Amino acid sequence: MQKRVTSKKWVLSFVTALALTTTSLSAKDVYATVDGENITKEDIAVVLRNPQVDFDTLPVKTQEMVINQLVEKKLLTKSALKSGVEKNSSFKEALEKIKKDLALEIWMQEEFKKISVSDKEISDYYAKNQEQFITQEKLNARHILVQSEDEAKAVIKSLDASKNKLESFIELAKTKSTGPTGKNGGSLGEFAANQMVPEFSSAAAALQKGTYTKTPVKTQFGYHVIYLEDKTPSKKLNFDEVKEQIKQVLTQEKFRNNIKDVVAKLKESAKIVIK
Repeated sequence: MQKRVTSKKWVLSFVTALALTTTSLSAKDVYATVDGENITKEDIAVVLRNPQVDFDTLPVKTQEMVINQLVEKKLLTKSALKSGVEKNSSFKEALEKIKKDLALEIWMQEEFKKISVSDKEISDYYAKNQEQFITQEKLNARHILVQSEDEAKAVIKSLDASKNKLESFIELAKTKSTGPTGKNGGSLGEFAANQMVPEFSSAAAALQKGTYTKTPVKTQFGYHVIYLEDKTPSKKLNFDEVKEQIKQVLTQEKFRNNIKDVVAKLKESAKIVIK
């Protein structure tokens, strides 16, 4: 019911991260050695390609597979260097390209560090953009989806006669609902009040916690009976809650504008031919 890197760049970003890292390695950072060369957390990060994955929490077999892959990579790299590949013209061209891209990326990171945002700028932005800091109303609901209005009315009639409304709703959802959530007692979990199709959102938002729709709700999917388990009203976030977020937004905006200015000046003195 809801409304309907390239590898070179990735490697470059990783190389940049290494270039900017000055912290010395500890024993915990070294997982193996190959001919005296360390296999480190940074090496592992290249293989995992996901900063959210903690290598130390992976299954032992997976860890062994990753380490073995890195061992093989170290051995192959060493062999490649011994072969004289560095004298190859393709290698030299690729190295020059990486050096240029790396120089640009590090320069941009250094320029970004120069950006400063004052407390006044942050507070002014907060005052002028109040609508950005109002959270949406959240609903936690269940529903029973059937194909006809009569079926929906029959469900409502059963609920009206029940002593334990929620328990009965869950059982009816499991036995009557044609929607994919039926097996879970019709649970939709928590969602933004305007996330569903308009007819459904409107009916769900109008309910009080612990109540259900007394008339069938028609949408493009069929007829719904909705039970509201909980409701979290919208609220305005206070300044302290969003201060850092605003600072990041303003910093990035200033950085983009600075880069645009630099590019504009460079274009004035450059000879540019577009074919």
